[in-house]
Amino acid sequence: MSVSQKVAIVTGSSSGIGLETSVSLAQNGFLTYATMRNLDKSSIIKTAADNEGLPIKVVQLNVADNRMINNAIQAIVSEAGRIDILVNNAGYGLVGAFEDLSIDDEIKNQYETNVFGLMRVTQAVLPIMRRQKSGIIVNVSSGAGLFGYPGGSAYVSTKFAVEGLSESMAYELEPFGIKVVLIEPGFIKTNFANAMVLAKKAQDPSSPYSEMMQRIQANSKEMAKNASSVDVVSKAILEAVKSKSPNLRYLVGKDVEAWAASKKTMEDTEFHNMMQNLTR
Repeated sequence: MSVSQKVAIVTGSSSGIGLETSVSLAQNGFLTYATMRNLDKSSIIKTAADNEGLPIKVVQLNVADNRMINNAIQAIVSEAGRIDILVNNAGYGLVGAFEDLSIDDEIKNQYETNVFGLMRVTQAVLPIMRRQKSGIIVNVSSGAGLFGYPGGSAYVSTKFAVEGLSESMAYELEPFGIKVVLIEPGFIKTNFANAMVLAKKAQDPSSPYSEMMQRIQANSKEMAKNASSVDVVSKAILEAVKSKSPNLRYLVGKDVEAWAASKKTMEDTEFHNMMQNLTR
């Protein structure tokens, strides 16, 4: 790497937003460490890097494994000498009415990746950024971090947690020259929907929420047809990390922009009724 080349780490880079963001950062001159839990899924990003001669290095990192995180971060710093950007993107969605969710087998796993995983990686990187007196933490949240919707209680609550964590960290890290950014996408054309986990009880036709969940899934598939392309997210992330004064929040997608505007302007009952239509 050159002395002036900035170093970025992206979690969950095997597909979707993580893959697109890693490629985008590398195309714009960042030495990019694309991390993922399963290296068997690295062929797409390796091919993209080879075809374009991009500065991308693939590193195995499971956000649920403290030892692996610390080893990966230490190896990156030993090699690159610094970390300028951390994009916390790894995550998945758990779908099901709250009563149908298992706390031990489903909700805890959701938090382990979406919240605690993000916390682990961030805590591993922060001492390095503090010593540098610079850095940007980008947390990929969601429109689901701004408002709830039926069938999304577990996923939504993780994104609310990420929002609160990020906003609080922004105050704490500002004196050290570290910025915190929240990226809040709406429906995006990635394989995220295919990777969503449907709670076990939610698949049981005898569940009292079965009909509601069927309607939610049908409506979600319709909304996904008008989803934004994944590059709108990577462009928002690129804009944030290249800015000297990035915003705390970036809404990404016309759908989430409209929902967020409605949330601000509508009475709670009006917004509730609008979201309740997802189950009808």
